[in-house]
Amino acid sequence: MAVDRLLPTSEAYDLLDLVRDICAEQLAPRVTQAEADSAFPRDVFRLLGRTGLMSLPFDEADGGGGQPYEVYLQVLEEFATAWMSVAVDVSVHTLSSSALARFGSQEQRRQWLPGMLGGDQLGAYALSEPQAGSDVSAVATKAVRDGDDYVVNGTKAWISHGPHADFWLLFARTSPDPKTGLSAFHVPAGTTGVSFGAPEKKMGMTASTTTQLLFDDARIPAELRIGDEGQGMAIALSALDSGRLGIAACATGLGQAALDLAVAYAVERRQFGRAIAEFQGLQFLLADMAAAVESARATYLLAARLRDAGRAFGRPAAVAKLVATDAAMKVTTDAVQVLGGYGYTKDFPAERFMREAKVTQIFEGTNQIQRMVIARSLLRDLPR
Repeated sequence: MAVDRLLPTSEAYDLLDLVRDICAEQLAPRVTQAEADSAFPRDVFRLLGRTGLMSLPFDEADGGGGQPYEVYLQVLEEFATAWMSVAVDVSVHTLSSSALARFGSQEQRRQWLPGMLGGDQLGAYALSEPQAGSDVSAVATKAVRDGDDYVVNGTKAWISHGPHADFWLLFARTSPDPKTGLSAFHVPAGTTGVSFGAPEKKMGMTASTTTQLLFDDARIPAELRIGDEGQGMAIALSALDSGRLGIAACATGLGQAALDLAVAYAVERRQFGRAIAEFQGLQFLLADMAAAVESARATYLLAARLRDAGRAFGRPAAVAKLVATDAAMKVTTDAVQVLGGYGYTKDFPAERFMREAKVTQIFEGTNQIQRMVIARSLLRDLPR
């Protein structure tokens, strides 16, 4: 069921029409088999790149699409309705490109951004480590200055599409200070000393390969450092607010897909001589699912519009991520219930939706972390 969207320009409506066509013709027919085979769809990202859909929220002067974040996020939601793995990986690419676009020097932007945003390259985000997830200050990967290079050693974990990326946004420790000791680097694929762990065996989103990223005396030219030495924490945290909105939009799309499936099944499935959609108990369940999805959409759009207006959006982003991902988990679980025994089988995508929803409550900051962010913001704003 097409979502009735309120968009800021006629161009945005045309863009969403294009996205829906691509989702229907290129994504939806492939998702089931690709997820079953754990097959990363690299050609899909090249297609999205060629159509300009991999660089929507970036400035046109840098080779981007110049679209407001509220439009970009609704494109992500459409992708997620068709194929969650693709939507999340587009969000990761945006997150991975944002540091250089925002903090890079003019020379770095001139040299690297056209390729990063031109459609042929896919970026990955290398922040988390085996012992450093929500606690960014615990990052242990080291980058030691050696002449015109940094020598990097350490292990990054949970890197989405890591082996398939053309560049990584790396955060590594350049001093022992827990808050000002991180620095950010643009690392092109093919850098000597960079390798990968075995793919993680995940319960969902299996078409998006997730691995460790290993650095063994990898030499990264100092000219590839983004921003000042020690600015990495600020760069990482500034990007994460926008990344949380990306995940909120993806979770909303996943919830919409589960709702659409449940409604269609309820209309077709007959018990006791009539469609199960005619039973009030099931109607109430579907109504609650719809309310959850539409509430999720409203929260991420509010945060996006604040971002587009240049206003603070950290707390609204945390609220959106929390609300949308909890909604996705609830709605996909309820979709399995609506389908009954069929929902528990792989003959229908309901069970896949449910498995995919779980991780949205974990990455880009667990929902427990989101609650901490929200609470601290509330308490900080109290009059003293």
